[in-house]
Amino acid sequence: MPPQNAEQARWFAEEVQPHGAQLKSYLRGSFPSVGDVDDVVQESYLRIWQARAAQPILSAKAFLFKVARHVALDLVRRERVSPVRAVPDLAGLSVFSEGPGIADTACLREEIALLAEALDALPPRCREIIMLRKFQHLSQKEVAEKLGITEGTVQEQVYRGVCRCEKILIDRGVIRPWNHE
Repeated sequence: MPPQNAEQARWFAEEVQPHGAQLKSYLRGSFPSVGDVDDVVQESYLRIWQARAAQPILSAKAFLFKVARHVALDLVRRERVSPVRAVPDLAGLSVFSEGPGIADTACLREEIALLAEALDALPPRCREIIMLRKFQHLSQKEVAEKLGITEGTVQEQVYRGVCRCEKILIDRGVIRPWNHE
């Protein structure tokens, strides 16, 4: 072993490895969703070894914990973006979905976005009343009591708000005009 590698191996054995148990404990407590803490520790060891080969490290323990934290965060983010779950029996999986297709889902999302725009265009008080009445399903009486207004005001504001939203959605082609025939 060349002297430089021997020195790095000595440094690693004395300055890094003694913190392994404490690092595992830290990772288990701080990142309970990380499945294999040993993998995170090994990856951290590899990264600190590579970093030490490039330049001196003043505090091995602090650097090790920082590297391990970043490795664990990367794993957590990757799991959120692309969770991988074991499937015991692939033959039992259905190929076709019973739910709405991609086109239907995209249309629904666009309609929801347009409805949100229509609601945002309402005056603040009217929007608040609509949200309480139509989305939180409070009764007319409950909305009136909550806002300190009459039930008639609630009824009028709901009517005006629904009419304004309907007009916006008709103008955007989301719904058809009401036929009075």
